[in-house]
Amino acid sequence: MADGDRADAELAARAQQGDQRAYAELVRRHQNRIFRHLLNLTGSREEALELSQEVFLKAWEALPGWRPEAQLHTWLYRIASNLAYDLLRRRRIVSYEPLAEDWDAPADEAGPEARLQARQGMAALDAALARLPPDQREIVLLREVEGLSYDELAATLGIDEGTVKSRLARGRAALAQAYRRTHHE
Repeated sequence: MADGDRADAELAARAQQGDQRAYAELVRRHQNRIFRHLLNLTGSREEALELSQEVFLKAWEALPGWRPEAQLHTWLYRIASNLAYDLLRRRRIVSYEPLAEDWDAPADEAGPEARLQARQGMAALDAALARLPPDQREIVLLREVEGLSYDELAATLGIDEGTVKSRLARGRAALAQAYRRTHHE
């Protein structure tokens, strides 16, 4: 178990005993990644903020049933995904919020042409991600941006690891095709 997972498990165990400070620390540790995940799924900052609050309320209510064998962050992603998909089903219109610009842009010494090409490539990637169905976009972003492992993806999405690998392969292929189409338009 990684140090972060161990700390989460200890905080969760304390929170299960009613320690609100421990739960507040869990929220602080995970709120940004849950918000970013919800923003990528809903395409709306307001909805992502609202759903983030709902995720942590539901998690607090369900915490007595959480088991230490389950990684806390995958459990939170699962709650977040379920809430987002409920919203998307009700809304029936899916939008996409572009990736944050905290990616590794070329250094200033690379010159304006390299920076322009990087910005154009990022814009094409965002447009390609926006074209993906939400379930494909989710699995690609959870793996490539959030860095979840195959077993973490399986736990988060409630599917087996083989299904994770095949869905991820389809999502990557669809992203590559959408990127080529977008980048050459």
